Amino acid sequence: MSFDAIKNINDAEVQARARVSEAEAQAKQMLQDAEAAGKAAMEAAGKRAETELKELFRKAEEQTAGKTAALDGEFAAEAAALRNAAEQKLEAAAALIVERIVGG
Repeated sequence: MSFDAIKNINDAEVQARARVSEAEAQAKQMLQDAEAAGKAAMEAAGKRAETELKELFRKAEEQTAGKTAALDGEFAAEAAALRNAAEQKLEAAAALIVERIVGG
């Protein structure tokens, strides 16, 4: 084998190692880029989910406040009706007691 052939083989091996090293570096960089993109996507999804959750809580609180106000109104009306009925019965009971004591 001639010196030129050995040199050509050696040069080819050096070039092959350089290409392998470059390919490994590119693969490493691609992996890092993919990991960074995945992490950014996960963070963005988490922020979107948090925003949506806050909006759902806000809507639920609004609905609860509206229902609470409606129930307060219903209970107030019912309490007034019960109070009136009790006052009427109290007056009738007082009249009955007075009648029994005076008439009795």
